[in-house]
Amino acid sequence: MQKGFREKSFGDRLSEGAKAKQAQRERAHANSPANDPEFAGRQEGRRLAQLARTAREEERRQAKLAALESEAAKRKAAEATRAAELKAQAEAREAERVELARRKKEREAEQKVARDARYAGRQARRK
Repeated sequence: MQKGFREKSFGDRLSEGAKAKQAQRERAHANSPANDPEFAGRQEGRRLAQLARTAREEERRQAKLAALESEAAKRKAAEATRAAELKAQAEAREAERVELARRKKEREAEQKVARDARYAGRQARRK
């Protein structure tokens, strides 16, 4: 008699799957770049390039900070100059106001003296 076709059992399928996974892992490990003798050199080159890139970025950041600080100092100096100009203008206006007030009082005093002289003249003519 002929033996019939035997179906694979669950255990058979599990073991075949495990063997396939193991074979796949072995192929991947064999093709791994870590097994390449030039891999370490390329990795070191990448690491050095990254360090150089980081250094350039830091230099740019420092230059940008220096430029911002310089601009802030210039702005502060300009504001101080402007404040001094405004203060000088205010002092000049105040001095002018005081001078005008002094002149007005002198003019009023002169007018009073003239008015009193005219009054005294009128009084003298009446007598």
